[in-house]
Amino acid sequence: MSEPEDGDKTPNIAVALRYDGAGAPLVTAKGKGEIAAQIVAKAREHQIPLREEPELVKLLAKVPLGDEIPRELYVAVAEVIAFAYSLSGRQPGERRESS
Repeated sequence: MSEPEDGDKTPNIAVALRYDGAGAPLVTAKGKGEIAAQIVAKAREHQIPLREEPELVKLLAKVPLGDEIPRELYVAVAEVIAFAYSLSGRQPGERRESS
């Protein structure tokens, strides 16, 4: 997920989540500026769906790396995860095939 800078395609903030179908999603990467751009580039390289949700990204950026998302964000993050799964045609818990 990312938050675009005003008038630019470079994200100001990006947060990567991992969800394996069990427990709550984990924050696996986050950053601002160039780090955010690298997170987005890596996601694109691996064909991971991206979604811009500026307010949600700001909240997720406060979660420490490796921590589960807070309960208050479950519904919002579930919508993003459902979006990502629908684009990829996968189900929670399915492993990505290596290319």
